[in-house]
Amino acid sequence: MSEAKAREPLFSKKNKKLVTTPLDDDNPVTIQVLGICSALAITVSIEQALVMSGSVLFVLGAGNVIVSLLRNLIPSRIRIIVQLVVVASLVIIVNEVLKAFMPDIAEKLSVFVGLIITNCIIMGRFEAFAMGNKPWPSFLDAVGNTIGYGIVLVLVSVFREIFGAGKFFGIELFGSNLPGEESGLYTVGYMNNNFIILAPFALFAVGLIIWAQRARNKALIEDH
Repeated sequence: MSEAKAREPLFSKKNKKLVTTPLDDDNPVTIQVLGICSALAITVSIEQALVMSGSVLFVLGAGNVIVSLLRNLIPSRIRIIVQLVVVASLVIIVNEVLKAFMPDIAEKLSVFVGLIITNCIIMGRFEAFAMGNKPWPSFLDAVGNTIGYGIVLVLVSVFREIFGAGKFFGIELFGSNLPGEESGLYTVGYMNNNFIILAPFALFAVGLIIWAQRARNKALIEDH
């Protein structure tokens, strides 16, 4: 039995589920309702949503592997402290890399990169999965949960950037709306909806995604 487990393929059916399940049936944002703060704060542009998702992928992926490797060495009474030290160290690395190579984005994300430390998805996966599983499954769990998280962020940011700012990846879609230089749809009275770029709309958008997912799969309502 132990030999069979040792020879289990890297991408066995069980391991594939670790990646695919958080994309839908156990999405960390829409089902577990975690990581909502960043969905409200940084989804005003697609670029910010992608950078935040990539940052969480690095922190959660590396953190899950580190915690998994240390799981048998960490005394139970200080495990949360150790997990916080791990995630804080990784967030510092992300923050410094963003400041060095993407200063504009780092400035826009501001304190929200630091708040990855308190992201419930990160600590939840450390405690619920990495502390009880080997490094490879822990890494796949991180990938699945981050992609599920990123999908929601990108969906919200696409809608907010297009209809709130009239842009897509910073490119003007409907012409120019600068005073005295209007062009495109703005010349016939089209206006960007400024409410969409405010945080309350992001909460509304996430709520709609949660409603749509649960309406499509009624089993999720019974299980959660």
